[in-house]
Amino acid sequence: QAQVVESGGGLVQPGGSLRLSCVASGSFFSIYAMGWYRQAPGKLRELVAAITSSGSTNYADAVKGRFTISRDNAKNTVYLQMNSLKPEDTATYYCNGPGIRGSYGEDYWGKGTLVTVSS
Repeated sequence: QAQVVESGGGLVQPGGSLRLSCVASGSFFSIYAMGWYRQAPGKLRELVAAITSSGSTNYADAVKGRFTISRDNAKNTVYLQMNSLKPEDTATYYCNGPGIRGSYGEDYWGKGTLVTVSS
């Protein structure tokens, strides 16, 4: 069981970079896959990057070659390095995974961190 807090978002110019962090609280973080999701205004939430407990990664086509997901199990943290940012990357970014639950065992989503890519 774990909950998450996302951070690292902000305003960045097109072509710039940001690194997002997601810190999990609770036990057993290391055994679960984790993913970064994003949701832009008026659009559905989408998975942009995922990493398994063993370190295998996968990316949405829209971010391949630009984003890198990683994790540090000793710190209960998953990262998303975002390079060559585009205006269409503007969204609220969330981390989640099968081990993330609320106080009553319900599906849990943090507040996310807002990324705005604009000149």
